[in-house]
Amino acid sequence: MLKLDSRDIEILKVLSREARISKAELASRINLSPSPCWERLNRLEKAGIIRSYRADISLKPVAASVTVFVTVELERHRSQAFQLFERTVKAREEVVGCWAIGGGFDYLLQIVTRDVDSYQRLMDTLLDEPLGLARYYSYIVTKPVKEQAPLPFDLLLAGWADENAGAGDE
Repeated sequence: MLKLDSRDIEILKVLSREARISKAELASRINLSPSPCWERLNRLEKAGIIRSYRADISLKPVAASVTVFVTVELERHRSQAFQLFERTVKAREEVVGCWAIGGGFDYLLQIVTRDVDSYQRLMDTLLDEPLGLARYYSYIVTKPVKEQAPLPFDLLLAGWADENAGAGDE
């Protein structure tokens, strides 16, 4: 596990809100010179902590779309069944998110399609494949209230500074 210090955390906090910030501005914000900041950024990327940089796109002015959350239960709870299901949904570009979950269902999917008919065609296709879908429930988003908010670093890391005091600060 990579040991992080307060500057690493500050880098993550800034990037989670402003992914397009220049490296020079990032260094200035965390009170570090550009070269050490760049080294930290590279280390966080190589460790897989920073996975990607993305733009937050609104489809509304561009094209009609519908977002559907779907809970899925598989018939068989075996490794092969899970692997087949996961490979299949990874290959479908309409499935923009998929999480294995605990509780009464096996997976939660986030699907974005042109309309409800397109969504139903996708589900019919998935049902026709030998995935072993026992049941699924669809939840159509009628209004986004809060989307893709930055991670709550301050809440998640409450007490972290005390536990990691002096850990690698430059």
